[in-house]
Amino acid sequence: MTDQRAHRVGEEIKREVSSILRTEIKDPRVTGLISVTDVAVTRDLRHAKLFISMLGSEEEQQETLSALSRAVGFIRSEIGKRIRLRHTPEISFHLDKSIEYGAHINKILADLNPGGEGQTGE
Repeated sequence: MTDQRAHRVGEEIKREVSSILRTEIKDPRVTGLISVTDVAVTRDLRHAKLFISMLGSEEEQQETLSALSRAVGFIRSEIGKRIRLRHTPEISFHLDKSIEYGAHINKILADLNPGGEGQTGE
C-alpha cells in the first residue's frame, strides 16, 4: 500500500513541478524545453528525486541544473501549497540521460543497417 501511495504522490509532484517550471520559474538560466521524466519518492515520502530531461549542450544542461538546485526552496514551497501532505518532501534534481542514450542507440542501429527500415526482405 505504501508503494502505491509513494507512486501516486510522485506522479502528483511530477505534474506540479512541470507546471511550476513552465509558469513560475523566471530564472534566465532555466531555458529551453525542460521536462520532468520521472520522480522517485521514498516510502516515507520525505525525499523525492526529480529526473529532468532538457535540450541543449552539456554546459547549458549543467547551468540549468545548477539554477534548478538554487530554486529548490521555492519549488518545494510551491509543492507544499499545491499538494496536501503532512511533510513536503525534500527534493533534488538529477539529469536524465535516457532519451539521449536512446537516440544514440538508434543512431548506432541505423548505422549498422544502412538499407533503412522500409525493407521487407523481397
